[in-house]
Amino acid sequence: MKVSFLILNAYGMGGTIRATFDLATEMSKRHEVEVISVFRHADHPFLPLGPKVGLRPLVDLRPGARVRWPYTKRAERLSARESTLIHPEERAYASFSAWSDEVLKRELQRLRTDVLVTTRAGLNIMAARFARRRVVTIAQEHLHFAAHQPGIFEEIRRWYPRLDAVITLTEADELDYRTMLDGAPTRVFTIGNGLAGGPRPRSRQENRIVLAAGRLVPVKGYDRLLKAFAKVVEKRPDWKLRIYGEGRVSDKLIKLSVRLRLHNNVTFMGPTGDIEGELAKSSIHVVSSRFEGFGMTIIEAFACGVPVVSFDCPRGPREIITSGHDGLLVPPDDVDALAAGLLQMIDDDEGRRRMAANALERAGDYDISKIADRWERSFAELTR
Repeated sequence: MKVSFLILNAYGMGGTIRATFDLATEMSKRHEVEVISVFRHADHPFLPLGPKVGLRPLVDLRPGARVRWPYTKRAERLSARESTLIHPEERAYASFSAWSDEVLKRELQRLRTDVLVTTRAGLNIMAARFARRRVVTIAQEHLHFAAHQPGIFEEIRRWYPRLDAVITLTEADELDYRTMLDGAPTRVFTIGNGLAGGPRPRSRQENRIVLAAGRLVPVKGYDRLLKAFAKVVEKRPDWKLRIYGEGRVSDKLIKLSVRLRLHNNVTFMGPTGDIEGELAKSSIHVVSSRFEGFGMTIIEAFACGVPVVSFDCPRGPREIITSGHDGLLVPPDDVDALAAGLLQMIDDDEGRRRMAANALERAGDYDISKIADRWERSFAELTR
């Protein structure tokens, strides 16, 4: 069987890319697998991808990149025009153009594969509209159901019934999509993200370090995290916060950190290709998101023996973390509660070590081989 994964930009960093690469690598042990990247902005992927997985981009954004003849002038002309096939409320709309519309549509209409897995709303809709009928189309939803804006949600409601399946990361989202798709032939499954196999570094729970990781964008709530950590530092000035990632609000966050006088306690570390190695240097992982589709860094922290303090935001964390057992869930949007949760875990060394051990055990539920088995069962049902 040939399986194709379609992703926005396989050359960057982020939870969706990491989860897709890990799944594609595992699936390549059993099938012919490729990752198709709509865009390419770098010479090599930032994250590791298995050697048996094919990788090809559709639109090369690197300086000096050339479009093959006879499309050269057409590409130049259409690249300056806005996309008309991707809805303006798609979160990555600014990345698309009339040229990427044409290239992506042409690719979907001619793609020879058995299963096509698309990984965000705009691409899911494009697959529903243009993929060949013989291809099994599976939309993987990395955002939670209510995160979609009204305009694109109407597009979802219109086009998702043409898909063969929607795979959600949480059971709560599965219920919502089943309700929306009631009467349509589209199947709905819940399959969480998985963790690649192999030995991992383990936290010794000795370093006074709290770690946060993810894109520096508003949805990740780092503004609230900084305010909460300022309260932590008042009582535990020997603890440090390290934030890994990059994004469009980095300057604002740095300025907020300075205003809160956190320059001695907070470090913006930039992106890393070894988040597990960095997690192993910490003792607590914190998630301050306004919402999460799943919470990939949570299971990565668990696998390194690091318990998690998280807002009980929609929807991922509450389906992964058992509060008081392998981490703590605090009321969403409550900065004081987040600070209190961090202080509770900091001050209870014995309890934190117990949670770390429980987290390691819980991580086993997300072993990539188990997750791949669930995908295999869904393939079997859809291709029967």
